[in-house]
Amino acid sequence: MPINFMDVLNPENITTYITNLPPQNLLGAALFPAVKQMGIDITLIKGAKNKAVALKPSAFDVAVRVRALRASVDEKTKEMPFFKESVVIKERDRQNLLLAMQANNQQMRDLILNNIYSDISTLVDGADVQAERMRMQLLSDGKIYISTDDSDISLDFEIPAGHQEVLAGTAKWGDFDNADIVGDIERWVNTIETDQGVTPSILVMTKATFNLIKQNKAIKLDINKDGTTIMTDAIITAYLQNKLGVSVAIENGKYFAEDGTTQLPYYPDNKITLIPKGTLGNTHYGTTPEEADLMSGASANVSIVRNGIAVTTVKQTDPVQIQTKVSQICMPSFEHSDEVFIATVA
Repeated sequence: MPINFMDVLNPENITTYITNLPPQNLLGAALFPAVKQMGIDITLIKGAKNKAVALKPSAFDVAVRVRALRASVDEKTKEMPFFKESVVIKERDRQNLLLAMQANNQQMRDLILNNIYSDISTLVDGADVQAERMRMQLLSDGKIYISTDDSDISLDFEIPAGHQEVLAGTAKWGDFDNADIVGDIERWVNTIETDQGVTPSILVMTKATFNLIKQNKAIKLDINKDGTTIMTDAIITAYLQNKLGVSVAIENGKYFAEDGTTQLPYYPDNKITLIPKGTLGNTHYGTTPEEADLMSGASANVSIVRNGIAVTTVKQTDPVQIQTKVSQICMPSFEHSDEVFIATVA
């Protein structure tokens, strides 16, 4: 009886493998939880009260290309960006897997399948990178901007000007002798309370920015009046909570850009974002063309993993190979954009 490679690499097995992977703890995913919706348009994209190697963006109605795709987003129609990319299963792996299956060599079969699934999971992780990058861009700048050799995506969620500040001169937190960090944070909290009736209570920053607070002269004197206290992260965190009622969320995550070599931070140094408790918006996942058109087709196997990422496996005849494509349509909304304060502090 002939062995069908696609019987092994099927949607059920792919879904099981991806589902059983350890979860990624992403700050943006917690602040902008996933929402699945039909279609490709997002209708609530700004505040209603007035973010592995990244997948490259892709245009609709184009065939998938391996590691080289295009994208567009129409700001007027609020069409969510479409990301897709693919990998080709090596012919050697395919032949070795068939031989292992014929010989009933379970150990070799599982080893080869794990290598194949690992390549697929890398693309799925890349889809999550794009979503997290957009969420963290909203958190740090109130804007989404993705630029590659193939395309540009840009969208401004219009954080109120009064909820943004760039410190200058001796006010910068890098001036350890003169910066009034406590006064700055207190002023920003009061601004949001006055404007929105909401009390922001979480400071998002990188560890490098947090270290500026640890070296501030006024804060050290307030904590260490007798000169016997060693400044630790825990002491500074407790001080900010007791003094100002704010907790600290350190975001030091990094990702590789579309070129696969450039490592970038999700959240930049020398900035802070003051946010309220709870969620700030949602990450909307639309219906990919693969999900809409190929689920009932015989030419491809499609599985939907995580929050709406489509994994499509297609057997091609010329040349003979197996192509696995990962695609998603997603964009975060920012319903509470007016309740955050963004500052450049150094």
